[in-house]
Amino acid sequence: MQTPERKGLIHLYSGDGKGKTTAAVGLSVRAAGRGFKVVFAQFLKSMETGEILPLQDIGVTVLRGNLPRGFTWELTEPQKETLISEHNKLFEKAVSLCGDGEDTLLVLDEIVGACAGGYLNREAVLRFLGGKPPALEVVLTGRNPAPELIELADYVTEMRKLKHPMDEGITARVGIEL
Repeated sequence: MQTPERKGLIHLYSGDGKGKTTAAVGLSVRAAGRGFKVVFAQFLKSMETGEILPLQDIGVTVLRGNLPRGFTWELTEPQKETLISEHNKLFEKAVSLCGDGEDTLLVLDEIVGACAGGYLNREAVLRFLGGKPPALEVVLTGRNPAPELIELADYVTEMRKLKHPMDEGITARVGIEL
């Protein structure tokens, strides 16, 4: 359990390798197992993935927006506007659920890419991280983090791809990547 002198830290899981969301899920399970409130918000993801139900089963609050289907580069301008609106609402809701941050883990899965692509108010994210509740533990995931995010983070872990089945044409598999 956290104590008044314990400071909540910021974790950044980045890189081109597999494992960013997996690491965030693992930390969520650990925190929930120790009685933390866990809020797990997913950005840029609309397809069904295998971590959602088990996280909910152990009491994790999982948030996802009502996002348009498809890759961002395939979206029409109206769909991109919807994506931006949904992401900003999702971020605000996730932050609002954290209160003072005592015994709370906030996971912002794929927020790095949402910010980098202009699909979320980056300045609002930076303001929040710079003034977050002192006890709140935060996890950010995604590729190509901005230097400001790296600077704010206490942990920076890069998942580096050395080899991946997608290079051989093997698509995402249910139960492993989905």
